[in-house]
Amino acid sequence: MESMDLNLFGDVYAGRRVLVTGHTGFKGSWLVLWLRALGAQVAGLALDPDTRPSHWQALQLDGVSDHRVDLRDAAAVRGVLALHQPEIIFHLAAQPLVRRSYRDPAGTFTSNVMGLVNLFEAVRESPSVRVLVNATTDKVYSELSRPGGYREADPLGGHDPYSTSKACAELVSDCYRKSFFGATGADVRIATARAGNVIGGGDWAEDRLVPDLVRAVNAGEPLRVRNPAAIRPWQHVLEPLSGYLRLGQCLWNDAGIAGAWNFGPAAEGEVSVHSLVERLAARWAAFGVEALGVEPDGKDHDHEAAILRLDSGKARLHLAWQPVWNIDTALARTAAWYRAFHDAGVVNTARDLAGYVDDARRLEMGWTS
Repeated sequence: MESMDLNLFGDVYAGRRVLVTGHTGFKGSWLVLWLRALGAQVAGLALDPDTRPSHWQALQLDGVSDHRVDLRDAAAVRGVLALHQPEIIFHLAAQPLVRRSYRDPAGTFTSNVMGLVNLFEAVRESPSVRVLVNATTDKVYSELSRPGGYREADPLGGHDPYSTSKACAELVSDCYRKSFFGATGADVRIATARAGNVIGGGDWAEDRLVPDLVRAVNAGEPLRVRNPAAIRPWQHVLEPLSGYLRLGQCLWNDAGIAGAWNFGPAAEGEVSVHSLVERLAARWAAFGVEALGVEPDGKDHDHEAAILRLDSGKARLHLAWQPVWNIDTALARTAAWYRAFHDAGVVNTARDLAGYVDDARRLEMGWTS
């Protein structure tokens, strides 16, 4: 891909030094691909990929400074920032799984809270940084019974260790923004981005619905679902990434938008786990695969919220951001990605990115201001 071919964001990223933490992960690897296409000078800070296959390794991106560093190692984090002097940071590194957080709460909190503190402390010593976008989650909110989606001003909470750690990360971000970046004259603009559940090619993480479905199809076994009635805001991975990039663009130009932002799908993307599985299985069947059996796993599970909805009205109004792909397009793209990889080892990430940008341009969503 040539530089700027996939640009919706003006000239903010062209030639800019950008650090992505968590670049070896699912979201991070997609984001690095897009930033490289925008002409950014990208460095990555992350642990080794913890899944096989690995989307990061499959992409085989060149020109990226790849540092395998644990965020809990404060000296190593400072060293990466001192070496690359980033101007923009996208912080995606985390322990991202709810069920793993029940097994390892201490590791989850040290990674997701103290790792963030170490990053902020390194930023305090790095005069180059101007923008930092911290990706948290839609699970940071305290569970409410009202029917509308969560808004950025709603109370933070979290029942499980993962959700609570990310709510803590929101508070840490707000603390550093008020105490060190702004109040003392340091021009570092910090925003947090809260996105819904993402799907898309290249995700092989444990305890995630789409990878579990793909593994069940490949093994010829039924998919065992733990909470089929749970409603989640499903979106293709490129939707929140476009939100992160738009947010970074606006922060570069306007310190006044620092704060928290939701990036979720339209209402039709808020569907139950059972409905999503049925629709994705139907897409898979279109490739000639036998119908997938779906059944409850019959086990007792740790608590998860029954309904999660996000209100993204703030991003629509103030960032002019909105979703590009509906749930059916997201499912079709996701199923086709995995099928191509399964049949021929083809990685269609760049193709999907190009298709997303083309569709965004048809909607006149080139965020060039």
